[in-house]
Amino acid sequence: MTPASSGLRRTLGLGDAVVVGLGSMIGAGVFVALAPAARAAGPGLLLALAVAAVVAYCNAMSSARLAARYPASGGTYVYGRERLGEFWGYLAGWAFVVGKTASCAAMALTVGAYVWPEQAHAVAVAAVLALTAVNYGGIQKSAWLTRVIVALVLAVLASVVVVSLGSGRADAGRLDIDLSGGVGGVLQAAGLLFFAFAGYARVATLGEEVRDPQRTIPRAIPLALGLTLAVYGCVAVAVLSVLGPAGLGQATAPLADAVRAAGVPALAPVVRVGAAVAALGSLLALILGVSRTTLAMARDRHLPRALAAVHPRFQVPHRAELAVGAVVAVLAATVDVRGAIGFSSFGVLVYYAVANASAWTLDPSWVSRVVPALGLVGCVLLAFSLPALSVVVGVGVLAVGVVAYGVRGQRVPR
Repeated sequence: MTPASSGLRRTLGLGDAVVVGLGSMIGAGVFVALAPAARAAGPGLLLALAVAAVVAYCNAMSSARLAARYPASGGTYVYGRERLGEFWGYLAGWAFVVGKTASCAAMALTVGAYVWPEQAHAVAVAAVLALTAVNYGGIQKSAWLTRVIVALVLAVLASVVVVSLGSGRADAGRLDIDLSGGVGGVLQAAGLLFFAFAGYARVATLGEEVRDPQRTIPRAIPLALGLTLAVYGCVAVAVLSVLGPAGLGQATAPLADAVRAAGVPALAPVVRVGAAVAALGSLLALILGVSRTTLAMARDRHLPRALAAVHPRFQVPHRAELAVGAVVAVLAATVDVRGAIGFSSFGVLVYYAVANASAWTLDPSWVSRVVPALGLVGCVLLAFSLPALSVVVGVGVLAVGVVAYGVRGQRVPR
């Protein structure tokens, strides 16, 4: 354990923790993930959403149990280290930090593309710097901003659902489920949709900043996941009923296309603003999660020890936050990684596979092991059902991490 002087301040209550989870999950993914998922699953899209939700539920329950036992920053990095050994914790942390850093840059560029397409890189850098400054000022400021963002995004999504389902173009026949796209297509779509659910881990990675974590975290994670599933289900049904599986699969901006098809084109610009705000919310939560996992890995000397510093006034891992912000800003300024982060989904699924394997060890009774076993199998199945390029790049990124671990040599004591 780390000394108390280097710990973070516990200021987040149940409501704050739920909002952080919602801000992580109800992000830009809901505005963009439905189209590629529909291309993969066809009329099996809603079934794919259900599969993703089941796997996410298993992962959430495993994460909640572990977070209550180990309420420290770092999430599955800590759980894997404590339950399975240092290597597995490191592998989960590596997959999370590298994959999510690229996701941060991609999300920043998404903000830029929506706000000012001609200057997307400049807007992306400005967004990263602004949100890093908010995070630097303390977790309560981050939670307050997340609350505002979640409220705005939910209002936009509610408008899309009401307009779509209330229009004459809505047709319940478009919701019929079949497997004409094949089981593989449904699983691939589930893997793509799972990425949009993955933010509930943010509550666990902030475990050192939650009040009464043994009670708060196990309640906050399923609450946030349940609310997100309800929102995603409503949005998917509304958009499908208007566009149908084929139209949704071809859409470049699914929610904006849905309101246009529903006969309310004036709402399309509002949807674009909502997507930009959602991307900001996702970026804020991503930077929070990556910086806390970086803090935990730095404490164990898997990353430079200097990154483990905690600000004496703001009680945040300020050096880790600045380092993550700087790397993301450079990536956002110089390259367009929006089309090259498929490996992030692979990395997230590996991360949760380690979480489920860790939860398996908590209780030897078979009843307690059903959920983590189902989650582990689901993560592996979805990971290798992703597009081949995503799998190859994901395996390559993990291999680089394994080599780095081996070069590091024997473990440095914590």
